[in-house]
Amino acid sequence: MKQFEYFKRFSVIIITGGSSGIGCSIIKAIRKIAPDVQMCNLSRSNPDIFLGDNGKHYPVDLSDAQALAEAAEALKARIDFAREGEVLLVNNSGFGDYGRFPDMEIGKQLTMIDLNVRAVVDLSARLLPAILPRGGTIVTIASTAAFQPTPYLTTYGATKAFVRNWSLALGEDLRGTKVRTLAVCPGPTRSNFFKAAGFDTPPMDQGANQGLDMTSDEVAAHTLRAIAKERSLIVTGWKNRLITFFGSQLPLLVVTQISASILRKMRLEKHKAAK
Repeated sequence: MKQFEYFKRFSVIIITGGSSGIGCSIIKAIRKIAPDVQMCNLSRSNPDIFLGDNGKHYPVDLSDAQALAEAAEALKARIDFAREGEVLLVNNSGFGDYGRFPDMEIGKQLTMIDLNVRAVVDLSARLLPAILPRGGTIVTIASTAAFQPTPYLTTYGATKAFVRNWSLALGEDLRGTKVRTLAVCPGPTRSNFFKAAGFDTPPMDQGANQGLDMTSDEVAAHTLRAIAKERSLIVTGWKNRLITFFGSQLPLLVVTQISASILRKMRLEKHKAAK
């Protein structure tokens, strides 16, 4: 089935963090192939693009449990009154923070867990009762950081490992229903992620991760193809797939030490670029 035909089955598409980066690119890509769908964006800031005549932006801080609960109630009502069709939920919101854990602000680390992990589980659980009768897909944006411990991105990597495994397990829990899951694991992506994580210059512009990075539009294209093919897990880009495969063949402690060496180099390049 052609990609644009597949997306006609969705009556409501909900995306978190669609104001910029991968989330914004997913909205743009879907708007081209399914312009009449009800597009709902949940994020603190307004999206940079038009959500369509049937679109709606919900200004919400998803790390705030009460604000998330209120937004979820509004979304369930929207789903109930929507035309017949499936629901697509894309859990995209998240951020990282780079540095040695003892040097990091603990409040920011805990907020990261709230947004990257708790909000994903909470929103999905609250919307599932409305999605199950209709059918649909729950997409969660993880990362190649999910495949190994990530020193210098300690909490971030752990949150992405959680949501990758959670998405795969949820897919099995939902086997036999009309709801599917997909975990998307991009490598380094040209977006606001590195700025939010504390980099003045993205590491791919400093010599690290050369050839592994993608644009957010490329990641969005991979994501839409995977949804249409009803995949459960994808790693975007063949080089990233090779790295995650070979990494899985090594002892975990060795992989951790290799990750530390690579990410430590990023730290040195970050400091060098700041001078």
